[in-house]
Parts: sequence; structure tokens; C-alpha cells
Amino acid sequence: MTRHDFLLPDLGEGLTEAAIVNWLVSPGDTITIDQPVVEVESAKSVVELPSPFGGVVESVCGGVGDVIHAGSVLLTVADGADSAGSAGTAGSADAEAASIARGTAPRGSARGAAPAAAPAGSGAVLVGYGTTEGSGPVRRPATSRFGAKRTGVASSAPASVAVLDPARRSPVVSPLVRRLAKEHGFDATQLAGTGRDSLVLRSDVESFIQNREGTPAPAPTQDVPELAASGAPAASPPATPPAPAMTTPAAPAGLPAATSAPSAAEIHDTRIPITGLRKAVAQRMTVSRREIPEATIWMDVDATELFRARDALLAATGERFSVTALIARFVVAGLRQFPLLNSAVDTASQEILQYGAIHLGIAAQTPRGLMVPVVHDAHAMSTRQLRDAIAGLVTQSADGSFPPSALTGGTFTLNNFGALGVDGSAAIINHPEAAILGIGRMIERPWVVNHELAVRTVVELSMVFDHRVCDGGTAAGFLTFIARCIESPVALLADL
Repeated sequence: MTRHDFLLPDLGEGLTEAAIVNWLVSPGDTITIDQPVVEVESAKSVVELPSPFGGVVESVCGGVGDVIHAGSVLLTVADGADSAGSAGTAGSADAEAASIARGTAPRGSARGAAPAAAPAGSGAVLVGYGTTEGSGPVRRPATSRFGAKRTGVASSAPASVAVLDPARRSPVVSPLVRRLAKEHGFDATQLAGTGRDSLVLRSDVESFIQNREGTPAPAPTQDVPELAASGAPAASPPATPPAPAMTTPAAPAGLPAATSAPSAAEIHDTRIPITGLRKAVAQRMTVSRREIPEATIWMDVDATELFRARDALLAATGERFSVTALIARFVVAGLRQFPLLNSAVDTASQEILQYGAIHLGIAAQTPRGLMVPVVHDAHAMSTRQLRDAIAGLVTQSADGSFPPSALTGGTFTLNNFGALGVDGSAAIINHPEAAILGIGRMIERPWVVNHELAVRTVVELSMVFDHRVCDGGTAAGFLTFIARCIESPVALLADL
């Protein structure tokens, strides 16, 4: 009997490690060549790796959440009766696995099928206006122990008794759900998920913990988008701080007794590992703060005419254009007039690299955290094409499953933190770019129009720029141009 070690392939993009998200097979399973066996998360994306060998799984190395370095053994496979394929085929499959890990092959290519689309309201949260209109992709239905797809719709009600099944491999998308289960000493994939396609939700994990430990059940939770459909923060009950540890007088007759303070055993510290995407973002922000002498300017702008222009486009074309898409159109035009802001500083050569193409990054809040997918060659797109490209980012933001190529190469970033319910922010520049434009929330405010007080829709723009690249005059000129386009979109016609 011959044994084969499946090593974590080279991930490319300078990545040397990945965290195990979900095992799709278990020791004793019979697998075939090219069958997905593990789901891993690098700093760029979450991918499934197919096995270059067929046979019986003897062992798997590492548990969910463990970090594996490139070249380390993922699992060991022994030749079995069902094995097929020559060494050359295995080598081809190994190359394909590396290609998928680097993001050069599309998700699902090992199975020859594209991801299925999800219904509207799947939970995409792009930091931008009008971004909850699209739908997001659904993760591939989980495989059974032998790779067969599970079908059917999961029950909307949780199981009466949550039971761990070592043979079960339910899909788990949320890192929070995986972490919560790991902190309590079990693998969330072994639960029967009550979500779509047996997806394990946070409520499933909390229910199991409550049943096992006999602790009071937490308040019901639902996996909902971080933002409401209108773009405003979703309403949530305020957090109640722990009651102080003091003597409480007896309650008067007819009134309920006061809730006692939590015991010391119920209060504990939690350590959250900085890994994967969070680690990559932290490193990039640290470099940005350390290397870039940034400056911030801001301006309040009357956006009333922008909304009228959006409505006029709908009436004229029958197509919807989000406010984010229109502002992105203004940004591209502004960068053509102020190309220094579409630059980066090459510290090694002490030069400013001014890019010819505009690759527009759009800050997006995803289940995996803050990500900045890029619309490449935005300068060559029409407003309709730019709108469709941004809508595509919304779709992928549903689970943060961007290929590595979509997260690299940006030259300027648009950050619409207004969708998070704030007016302004001194954002951190997305290193090595030279500037970032922030869009605050758009709300009605009193405004002076033609020497008279009126109610207008007002937005705050904030501009953070690298002072090594340009001075305040250039940054102010760009910000003023964007403001003029928002206040009077028809003014852009003169520059087209």
C-alpha cells in the first residue's frame, strides 16, 4: 500500500500560510482525484483544495482554525481499490489545486460548475448607497463524507436537540460561528445546520452550548445583514451593562425582585487570534500609518440634485443607477483631471509612480471583515458598465469570496462609510495608494439656497491624501470637482 502526502500548495501573491476553515472529508473516507477535501482561508480569499490523489484518507493534519504553512502536510492518502489515475494525472491535479489556491482558476472549477445565485437579501453589505438591491451567491452545498452533494431545503426551525456527529460535515460560512464553537471545544461542522443548505448558524452553536452546559439560553439571534435594506444601520436593542456588585434592597410587595449581579465565574477575558484577512488588513494599515504623512480635508455638499438625476436616469432608461455608481463616475472623471492622486510612492527609488489606468477600489464590509475589491480599468467604462461592475462586487460581498485578483492592483479607493450611519471619518489610506475619498451619510438638513433657508439632502465628503504626492491645492481641487458634480450632475457633461 502506497501512501501520499497532500501538501498545502504555493498560494501565490506572497502568501505563505492559510487557516483551515472546514474539512470536507474525514479519516477513513474514500476519495477520488480532484475531489475537494478541505476549505482554507488565506489573507486574500477562501478556497477549496482538491486532492491530487485518490484512495482512503488515513489522517488529516490540523483542526478548524489551525494555521498551515505552504509545503506542510494537509492530509495523508493511502492507495485504495477505488483509486484511479496515473502519476501524471495526479501531478496535473496538484497543479490545478495550486491554481485554485492562487485564484487563477474560478471557484468551483474543480467541479465544473459555477456558483448558484442566491435570492435577494442574502446578506451582502457593500459600503455604498443602493447596494442591498442585488443578490449574493450561495456557497456550494456541503459535501457528504464521500463528496456527494446534499440537497433539499433546511427546516426553518432549529432541531429540538443539537447533537454532534463526527461523520457530519455541515457548511459553516461565518468565522464567528467557527470561533465560538472552537472556544467551547467542538467543531461546528459536526452540527446539523438549520440554515439554507444545512448552513450552521450562530443560533445552532449557541443552542448546542446551552443544551450541553445547561446554561440559560441566550436571546434569539438571526443571521441578518449588518445594514438595513435602506442603507441605514439595522436597529438593535442597546446593550445592557452588567449590574454592579452591591447589596440590593428588597423589592416592594407586588414588584419583581431585582436581577442579581453576575458572579465572577461568568466574567472572563477572550483572546481573538489575528489571522487571515484580519492580519493582512492590520499589517497594511500599520504600514500606511507608519510611512504616509497624510492630511485630511472635508466639505459639506448639497446632494439634492444628485438624487433627482438618479430618478431622471430611471425615468429615461428604465434602469436603476445607485448613488454609489454615480459618485464613482465622478471620481473617475476627477482622477483624469487630477492624475497625481492616482499614484503611489516608490520608497525604494524615491519616485512617485503616476498610474495611467484607474483601478477603483470600493471598500466593502463582508462577513470576513473589511475588504477592498477593485474595479479594474474603470477609466475605460461607461456609467452603465461601472454600475454593473460595482453590482458584481455587491454579489461577491455576500460571503467575501473574492478571488485574489479582485483584491489587488487598486490605485484609488472610494469608501462610503455613510452606509454605516456616520457623517465623516479620517480614513486610513489603502497603502500603497496616495488618497482615499470618504462619503458620509446623506440626510436632510437646513441649507441656504438663494439666500433663503430650505431643507436639502446634505452629505459630508472627506479626503485623505499623501502629502508626499501632492499639496493641499491639488487635493482641494479634486474634492471641489467631486462636490460640483454632486451638486449639479449635469456639470459633468462639460468634461466628457
